[in-house]
Amino acid sequence: MHEWKANDARKPLIVKGARQIGKTSSIMQFATTHYENVVAINFVLEQKFKRIFDDGYDVDSIVKNITLIDQSLKFEAGKTLLFFDEMQDCPKCATCLKSFCIDKRYDVICSGSLMGINYREIESNSVGYKQDYEMFSMDFEEFLWARGYGDKYIDDMLSHIMELKPFSSLEMDIYMNLFREYMLIGGMPEVVRRFVESGNYSGTLDIQRQLLADYEEDITKYAQGLDKGRIKNIYQHISVFLGQENKKFQVSKVARGARSREYAGTVEWLEDAGIVNVCYCLDQLSLPLKGNYNPKMFKLYYSDTGLLVASLDEESQTDIRVNKNYGTYKGAIYENIVGDMLVKQGYDLYFFRNEKSTMEMDFFVRDIKSLIPVEVKANDNATPTLKKMTDGRYADIKFGIKLCNRNIGFNGQFYTLPYFLTFILKRWLRKINCIDEVNQ
Repeated sequence: MHEWKANDARKPLIVKGARQIGKTSSIMQFATTHYENVVAINFVLEQKFKRIFDDGYDVDSIVKNITLIDQSLKFEAGKTLLFFDEMQDCPKCATCLKSFCIDKRYDVICSGSLMGINYREIESNSVGYKQDYEMFSMDFEEFLWARGYGDKYIDDMLSHIMELKPFSSLEMDIYMNLFREYMLIGGMPEVVRRFVESGNYSGTLDIQRQLLADYEEDITKYAQGLDKGRIKNIYQHISVFLGQENKKFQVSKVARGARSREYAGTVEWLEDAGIVNVCYCLDQLSLPLKGNYNPKMFKLYYSDTGLLVASLDEESQTDIRVNKNYGTYKGAIYENIVGDMLVKQGYDLYFFRNEKSTMEMDFFVRDIKSLIPVEVKANDNATPTLKKMTDGRYADIKFGIKLCNRNIGFNGQFYTLPYFLTFILKRWLRKINCIDEVNQ
């Protein structure tokens, strides 16, 4: 949002994201520190403001009607932010964004639960006159901040990976313990706050389970034009698919006799809602990624790993928390959190499996010149696929990355990195690309 504010040609901003990830509080904190006047309208709590568009969508009419309803609200050109919150309950406010974009006297930010926003309607009504910003639950870096570990620790982690300098045993123990906390707690702000303030897991599971129930309730409330029962069916089966050996989504396993055409649009709805991250299968091991995948073959991951853990039975959670059996559930928890951490850096998710299932790779990222396989190992066993992919037989693959519970290393083909460094992969890859460019 700071970059948006610094742009003189800024357009109305739409902050997208799942429910309860801290959109409203983040926007209000930003607004009160950057604007003299903040006009915040919540269309759920303040239904009367839905009528501000009755006289049209021009700026003057809207401002007149807002002040008519509440005379205490002030509008000063260049000093006022208008914040439309819970936009899903008044989607026609999207039509006014063009007027505010052209007028430029007042800045506008819109937000709301993404599962409630009819985004196609918003897109068609404001195309070219808005800027989108996708917000997620807290990433591992933000979790570290919440636990009291500031930027100097993040900078030190980046230095270790840049220099391929192994961590001390103390550093490894502390950072891995923090990472395991993050695996169980996730990044939902209320859950993190409860954990940090109490210093233990008490009450966190109740909050997570309520969030899962709220998501299910919102499917019933907001899913329009689709079979709500089918969306709920997929939502309730995510952890089931992750528990399978190949973790691949299969409609036939959702319900007896289910067919793909009957579930058209349901996965996309869950993805747009911010509930799931979709990981597509690559057709071949070459660039570009977006032009080289099968849209009909994919895996579904929870967008917050803490909610994945909360979706399991209590015995599994106890096993993970008390016995520290993080390798249970066929590595799904490790895969889920790595996928989540990649998405929060701006990566799309891709995996690979050949027809005979003799070669499989969990994820792929890329830098400016190469395709990079990323293998996630719940246990530190052999990596035959990663070795094959990085032995020179694939032109676009120069090296690989193995994420596991081991220290930093490089064997000439792939880098071995501890899980907790996943959140700075993109920063690291950019830095080493810059060094390569300078040396050329």
